[in-house]
Amino acid sequence: MTDVFSLDALAILIARRAGAEADQSYTRSLLDSGTARIAKKFGEEAFEAAIAAVERDRAGLKMEAADVLYHLLVLLQDGGVPLQDVVDELARRTQQSGHQEKASRGG
Repeated sequence: MTDVFSLDALAILIARRAGAEADQSYTRSLLDSGTARIAKKFGEEAFEAAIAAVERDRAGLKMEAADVLYHLLVLLQDGGVPLQDVVDELARRTQQSGHQEKASRGG
């Protein structure tokens, strides 16, 4: 049977690598660089994904989206926010229409 990859598995891997030495783990080196640097990397990757989408570059979008998800999970790790909390928030929000949910946030 083939192992199935998931965002949960990636979050677990990131948590594990957070305990590694920075010279052996890009994740650890990102965490050591601080929240601002992690957020900047996340923003850069999100921008690159947006550009790939606008350019209709499917391969580029796929690769940049993977970078976005990875850097988001590192940002969550840094912030002490478990992925499950985000999933729970998404589940809560999908109990109503998007317009209703946005209105409930005052936006």
